[in-house]
Amino acid sequence: MGTATGKKLEPGVVDANDAQRALRRINGYLSRAAQSDEDIQVHLETGAGDEALVLPRPVAEMFASILAALANGQGVQIMPVDAELTTQQAADMLNVSRPYLIGLLESGEIPFRLVGRHRRIRFADLRQYLREDDARRKGAADELMELDQELGLL
Repeated sequence: MGTATGKKLEPGVVDANDAQRALRRINGYLSRAAQSDEDIQVHLETGAGDEALVLPRPVAEMFASILAALANGQGVQIMPVDAELTTQQAADMLNVSRPYLIGLLESGEIPFRLVGRHRRIRFADLRQYLREDDARRKGAADELMELDQELGLL
């Protein structure tokens, strides 16, 4: 397994207007070629000739998603699916303290492995924990709504 941690663009690093303009162009191209699985040829405005950068369509679609987030002033992070994170990186992604994350790991909430004395968390396992946690929270909110309705509080 890799220990790659991906690439991150903080909010505001890319001008939102530039990202919006690029997003309009790539979405226009993708919609014109909606039924095609062909690679996308990108012609760069560098003045260096007619050479095109060729991107697989799924990459161009992911690029459009990245541009949409940047156009909304959001930061973006791309993470390899098989990446392994340190406890601090995982805690930062969950927006919790490192000691709290270690409690989740030791209780078995999130799988991890030891590399020497250091814990490593697979990005995929962290994503799975987030999905399950979101489902638990939604279930609790739904129960509260039902209780409110039964008690006539709504």
